[in-house]
Amino acid sequence: MGDSDYANDVLVSADWVEARLDEFESDDDDLRLVEVDVDTEAYDDAHAPGAIGFNWESQLQDQTQRDILEKEDFEALLAEHGISDDSTVVLYGDNSNWFAAYAYWQFKYWGHDDVKLLDGGREYWVENDYPTTDEVPSFPEVDYEAGGPYESIRAYRDDVEKAIDRGVPLVDVRSPEEYRGEILAPPGLQETAQRGGHVPGAKNISWAAVTNDDGTFKTRDELEELYAEEDIDGDETTIAYCRIGERSSVAWFALHELLGYDDTINYDGSWTEWGNLVDAPIETGDGE
Repeated sequence: MGDSDYANDVLVSADWVEARLDEFESDDDDLRLVEVDVDTEAYDDAHAPGAIGFNWESQLQDQTQRDILEKEDFEALLAEHGISDDSTVVLYGDNSNWFAAYAYWQFKYWGHDDVKLLDGGREYWVENDYPTTDEVPSFPEVDYEAGGPYESIRAYRDDVEKAIDRGVPLVDVRSPEEYRGEILAPPGLQETAQRGGHVPGAKNISWAAVTNDDGTFKTRDELEELYAEEDIDGDETTIAYCRIGERSSVAWFALHELLGYDDTINYDGSWTEWGNLVDAPIETGDGE
């Protein structure tokens, strides 16, 4: 399905998806296609036939606390959209799969093993003239039972504090301007931190460095080299973070899934948590 060079078979091509659109549109729950966006207006206009639309902010996060979904809410969301725990789920979305990668990580956290990303995401699908529709699919409700949580892929603030003390690799996947503390959020996005900068000792390897210009992932060799330049080789725990946990999910996917660095964890609290903590250590500038 994906590039056989990667550690895990977790990427599918647009051609692979197009060849199976009948199955994705079927009431049979073997295959389900899900578009995950920060704003579902684009989905409303055009999406791959059979694709379910999830709003990253309102459907994949707890609405009363800054957290991922509770187990029962995750189960209910998937069951309601015709996704069973046995379904092969293919995720794709806007911003080169930022939010789809976050959903992928959350699926894994709740123990859904058979989940994949559509390489290139929404932009690749639309710009290369793959079929689209504005019809919203409706699938029969099914049962869903989550197996997680699998905490081994999730970092919390105390893990970050321990990582600083122990010199464990931290990957800040934000832009250099955010890393240096010059800005608090990407242009046009909400500023969610009191202070700018980065976690002491973190290496700045932008999420964009893991993808090609068309949004598809770089080869295994290219990814390996990219991280090796910053002495990250999978031999020890690596923590990825960004601003709100979506861009770092792309880096986590590259490290954990494509390179097979199993001891990679995603700090989904990211800078919205760290940049607002009282007395948390912060570095600004290039961190050298």
